[in-house]
Amino acid sequence: MSTNDRFSIAAEITNDGSFKRQVNVFRDEVGPAGESEFPAEAGRYHLYISWACPWAHRTAIARHLKGLENVISMSAVDPVRDARGWAFTGGQYTDPINGFAYLSEAYLACDPSFEQRVTVPVLWDRESRRIVNNESSELLRILNSGFGALADQSVDLYPPQLRSEIDEINAFIYPRVNNGVYKSGFATSQAAYEEAVVDLFEALDVLEQRLASQRFLVASEAPTEADWRLFTTLVRFDAAYVGHFKCNIRRIADYPVLSAYLRDLYQQPGIAATVRIDEIKAHYYGTHPEINPNEIVPLGPELDFGAPHDRESLN
Repeated sequence: MSTNDRFSIAAEITNDGSFKRQVNVFRDEVGPAGESEFPAEAGRYHLYISWACPWAHRTAIARHLKGLENVISMSAVDPVRDARGWAFTGGQYTDPINGFAYLSEAYLACDPSFEQRVTVPVLWDRESRRIVNNESSELLRILNSGFGALADQSVDLYPPQLRSEIDEINAFIYPRVNNGVYKSGFATSQAAYEEAVVDLFEALDVLEQRLASQRFLVASEAPTEADWRLFTTLVRFDAAYVGHFKCNIRRIADYPVLSAYLRDLYQQPGIAATVRIDEIKAHYYGTHPEINPNEIVPLGPELDFGAPHDRESLN
């Protein structure tokens, strides 16, 4: 593969070497018939994801937890991308809905002038042949409540009585942890890197203390969207972010509470099947030539997310 064929994040690097994530532009919602341009209907929508991407992973988890597998179809792109972006390369990485070769085709079908980085997840409307939404935080809410009785109503990832607390912890975790690993890894100056990585680990220290006395991020008996937003970063941390993104002050394995919390979430019903460490490592180590030019994927680390977590007593 030539240099020009390789994926690059350069457009989102500022003059001081900091990473500034682009703002997603497709922001519509699914709702009740007669109230939304995109009414809740079984079989109408398709979710495009990458199993390697934490932003897409959280929506795949929500689709599972809300029992929407037979309501919303889903397909995954190849974890390794080049300058052409996320691709359907065949086998398990195919697009059964549109037959796209690249996810960029979905974006260009909606906006022929689209020039931003093509991202996952994407919720696609088969009827209008348009992207409904490509912002993962909003898709979590759409999957949680937008499909009404078509979804499992016994599961609520954003309960009304907890919303202010969920919003508050999300606002803490997103810039410092979820996006903090990227700000560390994509930084192109020492100062930008150090600022981001120190902030990241200070935030992890706070979360270690918070979770020492409660099982989940908010005072609930079951995980909320806040937990799943954090989970998809933590489950990638030791396998990808420690080495590839130089987030190596500590591992999650070095945090007794956070590592037990991670195992607790991993062992929730159906979640282990959504975690594909081989794809995660193939994506990170094989996609960012500015960071890993030889695209060598490490064999380690050894991970045991199935070990006992002993956190039930904190409920």
